[in-house]
Amino acid sequence: MEGIETKLDHKQVWSECLSYIQASIPGNDFRTWFEPIVPLKLENKVLTIQVPTYYFYEFIEEQYIKLVSTALREVIGSGAKLEYSVVMERSSAPSASPTYTVNYPASGKHDLRNRAVDKKYGRQDQPNIRNPFIIPGVKKLNIDPQLNPEYSFENFVEGDCNRLARSASEAVAKNPGKTAFNPLFLYGNSGLGKTHLGQAIGIEVKRLYPEKTVLYVSANKFTTQYTDSVARNSANDFMHFYQMIDVLIIDDIHELAGKEGTQNTFFHIFNHLHQSGKQLVLTSDKAPVDLKGMKERLLTRFKWGLPADLQSPDYETRVEILKNKNL
Repeated sequence: MEGIETKLDHKQVWSECLSYIQASIPGNDFRTWFEPIVPLKLENKVLTIQVPTYYFYEFIEEQYIKLVSTALREVIGSGAKLEYSVVMERSSAPSASPTYTVNYPASGKHDLRNRAVDKKYGRQDQPNIRNPFIIPGVKKLNIDPQLNPEYSFENFVEGDCNRLARSASEAVAKNPGKTAFNPLFLYGNSGLGKTHLGQAIGIEVKRLYPEKTVLYVSANKFTTQYTDSVARNSANDFMHFYQMIDVLIIDDIHELAGKEGTQNTFFHIFNHLHQSGKQLVLTSDKAPVDLKGMKERLLTRFKWGLPADLQSPDYETRVEILKNKNL
């Protein structure tokens, strides 16, 4: 259709684009990132669409811009342009929202560095995102890290059974997001200290870098929060909240097995944090290669950093553990 003037209105154009996009990406991704978009108008080959948040706009630009660009040219023709109307507050009308414009050249090539974006709107204008840890609209720095001060490195008994995991954990705590251990994947049987090390990382990061946002959460609580967010139609807020974290520690990640929706959401959270240089710490009862019921794309990412196992302690280490508990 390139070069042909379309006679469709804005809703029909976007519907045609969605059909093209839906055939090219997984269903959950389509529902998360494209179903919430609302077409607003079409004027002179410029389609304006409304997206829920500024981050929404950024994510589409980074992950799906080539696909959207191709769809637009197929439906509208050469010279197609796209404008984003970003809803900055839940009460805002579309007309009150700032607009970001992206031009698509007729060649079909799209260079993100050359996109025309209204610079007077910045990240500070993003709306409040619901905190799944109870407080609505909480500011980033007020997030409770959910850490137990008793689980420090000082209280962790080291032995041959856990020396690698302990050393890697300390390295991560000193330079979160800047080591090769991202994610740090701690695994072993129950009771060997995985949770202790995960929490110790968080405690040490908060001591060394008090400005960083640290969060410890069990996979079970993460799943419950995700399910609740879907029921409240606030799954995007849930995702965006977790994408604000600087050091995310998820305990018992194996409990996401078989939970497709939760896994898909965590996949996007993982990608955003990892690409942004944030630190991920995961614990599990099994090594990544032995996990069942997990999507392959997640298992691949679990192996990107360092899988470090914790083994059963030898006699001397068990004695030290008992002494430490009796102090």
